[in-house]
Amino acid sequence: MSETHEFELTHDIDLAATPEQVWAAIATGPGIDSWFMGRNEIEPRVVGETRMSMPGFDATGTVTAYEPGRRFAYRSPAAEDGTFMAFEYLIEARDGGSTALRLVHSGILGADWESEYDALKKGNPLYLRTLAQYLEHFDGRHAVPVAAFGPQQADQDVVWAGIGRALHLRKDVQEGDEVRLTFDGREIRGVVDTALEPSFLGVRTDDALLRFVGRNGFILTGHHVFADIDQAEAEAAWGAWLAEVFQ
Repeated sequence: MSETHEFELTHDIDLAATPEQVWAAIATGPGIDSWFMGRNEIEPRVVGETRMSMPGFDATGTVTAYEPGRRFAYRSPAAEDGTFMAFEYLIEARDGGSTALRLVHSGILGADWESEYDALKKGNPLYLRTLAQYLEHFDGRHAVPVAAFGPQQADQDVVWAGIGRALHLRKDVQEGDEVRLTFDGREIRGVVDTALEPSFLGVRTDDALLRFVGRNGFILTGHHVFADIDQAEAEAAWGAWLAEVFQ
């Protein structure tokens, strides 16, 4: 039997939004679509079902806490080796209409636990950063999640050099840098809102939070587009864009 390891990660973030706004973002399907992974559905009650779908991946879970405006939690079913993941969000109102949010991410990881733990430790704060961007710039709107995959590259240096050229960015990318790219025959302009090479680049435009995620020469998008688009068509178009960038 493969070795397993328990883990628990705690992340805190202050959000310029009310507890009601934060609740809508973290505990409803359309809200989660706008900053986290994939297409989501939440059955709003304890023991309700959660569902997330991405290209080539589907996951379900069970709601374990549902206290509107205060606490939301869910966990995945345990796999044969006992591995599972659990998420708990704790909401606390602050003066001035802001909110303190705590994410506790726990569970049991499998044999490759060190690599997976490192990815979660780095990735969770980035998703919360996207949540903050969503609440600040797109609150009340719902996004279409767009996941597309690019061709495998030799390493992350090749990945970020290609993305940098396509987005007309300088080598030393900084938050606030202006972005310009050509996509599907039109020019898109935006600004870098998160820069963490060699694994993550976030760009905010007038109607999207564009997320480029890389690891070990692999590149994919985790975009959130606040427009009336067809998800499958958008994912195909971004896949073609990535293929062209790295042809």
